[in-house]
Amino acid sequence: MILTITMNPALDKSTTVEKMFPEKKLRCEQPVTEAGGGGINASKAIKKLGGESVALYPAGGANGARLRELLTAADIKSIVVPLKAETRENITVTELSHNQQFRFVMPGPALDEADLQRCLAAVEAVQPVPNIVVASGSLPPGVPNDFLARLAHLCKRTGSKLIVDTSGEPLLQAARKGIYLLKPNMSELCSLAGKEYLELDEVTEEARKIIDKGYCEVLVISMGPAGALLVTRELSERISAPAVKKRTAVGAGDSMVGGMAWMLDKGEPLQAVARFGVACGTAATMNTGTQLFKKEDVYRLYEWINR
Repeated sequence: MILTITMNPALDKSTTVEKMFPEKKLRCEQPVTEAGGGGINASKAIKKLGGESVALYPAGGANGARLRELLTAADIKSIVVPLKAETRENITVTELSHNQQFRFVMPGPALDEADLQRCLAAVEAVQPVPNIVVASGSLPPGVPNDFLARLAHLCKRTGSKLIVDTSGEPLLQAARKGIYLLKPNMSELCSLAGKEYLELDEVTEEARKIIDKGYCEVLVISMGPAGALLVTRELSERISAPAVKKRTAVGAGDSMVGGMAWMLDKGEPLQAVARFGVACGTAATMNTGTQLFKKEDVYRLYEWINR
């Protein structure tokens, strides 16, 4: 079983406009509204692949109710930790004339310690105990930097394999507690390594130092169009990303995490897990808006990676 955790969920609204101008009314196309946030996107990716997961998130107000409706319509199970405050909205506008995206990301409602305790209690109460727990996305206002470290401690106690995809101090504090799999980008890897910059030929060595510190067992370092690097104590593999026409960056990292979680839950070897994650992340860049990937694109790209 896979449990995804999204501490800062959102209604993601996307639309298009021919050209962006300041101080003018911009006539947009009919917007598309979808459930969003890191872990929720991972659950959506898992569903697209034919898998099942449970999405856990705090939510409130009319937006929170709409979020749950969207996930129910997508046949994704929800565990909602109720909030009094309104769940946030994010807006993505694609300028057609230059194929550029403008992403307006709101901060989300503030959570207090009581909210956090209810979230952790909800995670601990999930039955059966999840094989895989995915914690992905930003933390909302009021959430201390050690929240994911607390989650890591809980997962160690229950025996769940924790995947974390976040950044900054929350990432560092969670890693210090020990996590199964981390998916940093190059900037986040530098932070974990305590370096300002890393040359490509230094990455594997520094990744192994991070593993030796007990921060994680597996690192899948996202390198954008260059693909990814899988590193464990025993192996290192560079995975090239197929060249595709990029239409968006929205949801690519979450798609990668969702694909890896799905493969891990099926018991696939780590090389296949990382390669499939790259296929999912790359496929997500091929679609407009916030609609993640098409399953057929994932498998076509996965075949290309494995050739």
